[in-house]
Amino acid sequence: MSTHGRSILPLTGVAWTSNPQTCPKDYKVISNTHDGSSANFGKGFGIKSGYYLCYTMTTQSPTVVGDIQLISEKEAIPHGYTYVSEFLENKASISKKKRLCVKPVPASYADVIVVDIKVTAKSKMIIPHYTCVGDFNGYVIWCKKERVAIAKPLPKPRNIHVNMKDLAIDGNSSSMQEQSSNDFAPTAPPLTNRRSGLDLKDPIYNTSGIYGISAMDGVPFALHPKFERHSSNSVAVSNLNMQIKSLVDIENEYDYSFVVEKTAAGGSVVRSMVESS
Repeated sequence: MSTHGRSILPLTGVAWTSNPQTCPKDYKVISNTHDGSSANFGKGFGIKSGYYLCYTMTTQSPTVVGDIQLISEKEAIPHGYTYVSEFLENKASISKKKRLCVKPVPASYADVIVVDIKVTAKSKMIIPHYTCVGDFNGYVIWCKKERVAIAKPLPKPRNIHVNMKDLAIDGNSSSMQEQSSNDFAPTAPPLTNRRSGLDLKDPIYNTSGIYGISAMDGVPFALHPKFERHSSNSVAVSNLNMQIKSLVDIENEYDYSFVVEKTAAGGSVVRSMVESS
């Protein structure tokens, strides 16, 4: 695990221990405070043995310490936290007026980790870059936290069909047209001149991108066999049941004098003149 370009080892466990003999081999005992005195939390009149804080940085743990808190006996343990372990001698106990708890976080998902823990005698002493956890039995517990950068997972590459890889949204349009004519319609004849009257500079007819392709591109134009030309290159008018009319025939057939409309209009004008007089 690294932060700001340098490798660090996070704490993977915090515990109480009576002495170095009861402490697990992977743990380190904090026997002295940061300001040079004994760090025995249980030392007092008539007490033969006390207890010390210890911690581990073993790399075999799947979790790391994300936070340390000190709570009173009346407080409920925060969600996601656990009480620290105890490696004590027989009949030894720890004061429960305050409880030390840690937050285990999966190593691969931790964004904030605890990298060190120190103890000072109860005083106004401040350790730079350390966070004060709280006062416990006349000592002050401190921890140092670091923020780590979590590598974002790369998106899984999609399996794109080989025919789609040659489609360019912006760029070479010739490969796209060649792909369209060769792969998708191998037997299609060349495109007709059905767009000869259109301005190809218009963006809507620009085929340099995928959005400029019409649904009719590559579709051959062909007449129905009923309307195919004969060997004499003349259209079989008889098959079409068509009667060719001259301009005179059309005028005679659709000529209309509007006599009825004119008569009705003249009568209404006469009535309006009589009524007004």
